[in-house]
Amino acid sequence: SYDLLMEMTGQKTVPNVFINKTHVGGCDKTMQAHKDGLLQQLLGGESEVYDYDLIVIGGGSGGLACSKAAANLGKKVMVLDYVVPTPKGTSWGLGGTCVNVGCIPKKLMHQTALLGTAMEDARKFGWEFSEQVTHNWETMKTAVNNYIGSLNWGYRVSLRDKNVNYVNAYAEFVEPHKIKATNKRGKETFYTAAKFVLATGERPRYLGIPGDKEYCITSDDLFYLSYCPGKTLVVGASYVALECGGFLAGLGLDVTVMVRSILLRGFDQDMANRAGDYMETHGVKFLKKFVPVKVEELEAGTPGRLKVTAKSTETDEVFEGEYNTVLIAVGRDACTGNIGLDKAGVKVNPKNGKIPVNDEEQTNIPHIYAIGDILEGKWELTPVAIQAGKLLAHRLFAGSTLKCDYVNVPTTVFTPLEYGSCGLPEERAVELYGQENLEVFHSLFWPLEYTVPNRDNNRCYAKIICNKLDNDRVIGFHYLGPNAGEVTQGFGTAMKCGVTKEQLDNTIGIHPTCAEIFTTMEVTKRSGGDINQAGC
Repeated sequence: SYDLLMEMTGQKTVPNVFINKTHVGGCDKTMQAHKDGLLQQLLGGESEVYDYDLIVIGGGSGGLACSKAAANLGKKVMVLDYVVPTPKGTSWGLGGTCVNVGCIPKKLMHQTALLGTAMEDARKFGWEFSEQVTHNWETMKTAVNNYIGSLNWGYRVSLRDKNVNYVNAYAEFVEPHKIKATNKRGKETFYTAAKFVLATGERPRYLGIPGDKEYCITSDDLFYLSYCPGKTLVVGASYVALECGGFLAGLGLDVTVMVRSILLRGFDQDMANRAGDYMETHGVKFLKKFVPVKVEELEAGTPGRLKVTAKSTETDEVFEGEYNTVLIAVGRDACTGNIGLDKAGVKVNPKNGKIPVNDEEQTNIPHIYAIGDILEGKWELTPVAIQAGKLLAHRLFAGSTLKCDYVNVPTTVFTPLEYGSCGLPEERAVELYGQENLEVFHSLFWPLEYTVPNRDNNRCYAKIICNKLDNDRVIGFHYLGPNAGEVTQGFGTAMKCGVTKEQLDNTIGIHPTCAEIFTTMEVTKRSGGDINQAGC
């Protein structure tokens, strides 16, 4: 019956083509299958029988989501994951960057720093404790690593339960349908598949200066550092640089951030600079318009002592400084250079190693797909990779047509004062629509929980960018304040639904909260009106 067909194939229309019990799809899908050579293969015209329906290269957020979804649909799936150790020898388990050396440990260490501030505030609220408060790096590191370990284990169990064959080996193509997998003992095994998904992600970039790989660390090492890093120089102005510099300072360390040009490139610059200013007034030193030229070891140890030489990007000035730890956070490179993509014929942008795909995440080779951080011009965010991976599996194996929507993706930077955003930065909105067609509403605010400790009065900031040509639709949402992720998530849904300024005005706020500021904004940027907030 029609319902049964719909349930089996997820397809509402006819024709509904099956070949040897495999669902191909409607007319377009059948034509596409002919073009891809899949039709020939299904009709038995190709004697080729592959080991797997799908091989996924990379066991991070995207690869795991894709492989599990495909296995749920009854396909024979293999996922390969291999962590090449850092120059310092750090490596980790299954789950990818986010779980092991990204979002998860970062947020836990950010939380550690927030608890430090909360303790200072607590005295003002009447909590009395006399003893000197100190932080133990080792305790934090062990707690964070134990939690990550439990996640690694959980991923392995979940793959086993879903009958995904997980192999801890480095994969590279030797032919378009064949890969070589090398395990840590150097043993090579070959596997073939009908389809492949590349989900290899990225790793931190080094500077290419004397001493960088020998003496510096990256975020890949920081979260597993067995000792407190001491006086730290963070090189870079990426969100990784600001988040790590921020929580290290929050643990009471002496932190300097060396910035080449601007903070948080690609993010709204007004918001980025406010987040940076907040850090500066809370003990993070910034060395602006400088780049390191060499790093030398003065003394080995845990931590040791390093000498950094840097030069100004504008004058002949040379800077020299001594630090215990130098953390490089100047961006990340796609792990696509050593996986034999040339042997498979997959096109890669030679400048950055990123892979161009169509809106179905398909590379120029029809049976090879790519998802996650390695995609050209797409968001480098865990939930984006998960969504893309899941939807891709459903399109490949369940006849679904739903594509990943890369527009209006909400995100948050966990700087000491958090920055949440969705939609366009102001600069980009002006480029696209012109200043005269935008109305920007903004306000400073003072969270109630900051009033009693009497700190950071009117340092938090909210801003929305509205398109006057489209009913004052909100095309940019920006929030700098506590719990930015929790605040931004719901507004992300609102923007998905096309929220307008009028709808925000007609929404009743929850009092007293920070998020309610978006329901009461009256002052436009062009008016130059006062945006300071007095009490409620």
